[in-house]
Amino acid sequence: MGRTEYYHDPKAPKANTLIPASNLLVVDDEGAILLQRRRDTGQWALPGGAQDIGETPAQCAVRECEEETGIVAEVTGFLGVYSNPEHIIEYTDGEIRQQYEAVYIGRPVGGKPTVNDEADGVRWVHPDELHTLDIHPSMHEQIGHYLTGAYPYLG
Repeated sequence: MGRTEYYHDPKAPKANTLIPASNLLVVDDEGAILLQRRRDTGQWALPGGAQDIGETPAQCAVRECEEETGIVAEVTGFLGVYSNPEHIIEYTDGEIRQQYEAVYIGRPVGGKPTVNDEADGVRWVHPDELHTLDIHPSMHEQIGHYLTGAYPYLG
């Protein structure tokens, strides 16, 4: 399913859903951040996705991280809640979603970076390399809050 993201775009369609999702910002012992390159947009992002019935937001973040990157991680903290009415994701099936993400901080405990049907690239990125990658502004915001210690973000 394809998607188009609108970020502070007056031409964005009106949202028709709000789905709880969780991201996991995983940091290794050297301070590198785990990122995946999304197949649907080609942009680098934190692993994350929609919460399933029967799981907590933190469990969702851990599950999505392993599914999308091959890295098994544990939650070590809470970065914030990100729900921007001006960040709209339009899917080809007609769903138009307002961003809603609970974002956690974690550390790796196993696995190895692995590409899959959602990510065609998975890697550890040192903060000084972030500017060289195509990263959506919403991901830059989340990573920036972590790097500057401006959390928990309750936006």
